[in-house]
Amino acid sequence: MDVIERVLISKGELDRQVEELGSRISKDYEGQELVIIGVLKGGFIFLADLARKITIPVDLDFMSVSSYGDSSKSSGVVKIIKDVDINISGKHVLIVEDIIDTGLTLNHLVELLKTRGPLSVKICAALDKPSRRKVDVQVDYKGIEIPDEFVIGYGLDYAGKYRNIPEVCVLKKDIYAK
Repeated sequence: MDVIERVLISKGELDRQVEELGSRISKDYEGQELVIIGVLKGGFIFLADLARKITIPVDLDFMSVSSYGDSSKSSGVVKIIKDVDINISGKHVLIVEDIIDTGLTLNHLVELLKTRGPLSVKICAALDKPSRRKVDVQVDYKGIEIPDEFVIGYGLDYAGKYRNIPEVCVLKKDIYAK
């Protein structure tokens, strides 16, 4: 694809990381009631892979939030587009996200979900970009740490496109700097 500067994380490396995370989550929540909340749209591919690696029964639900729109930078304003349908009161909750960047969106989601009476709220992210953090967010199941570059693929998009690329790739600067 002519929009890719380079592949940052291969499919094989992603697969290995998902396997490890799924194993840890299965072990940590064995014998407990777990609700996994996938953050749409970016987190759906990672969540699908992760769910297949988790060996305990789980409930799955989704939230859709927006803080980017069609921009390459977060606006800092978190808008809930679709809320969860499952009652999470008295259950353990694991938020599954594609990438943690500024932390603003996840911080907002964690605080919102905590008001609903869960036993715990933890975070699992495929990718972590700590150099961009604006708020402190506890990432309980951290995938791969990446540098401060605009990435696409494995669910991550630019203006709604490129989510279907099986690797994590760096987007050419001239594409998003326009």
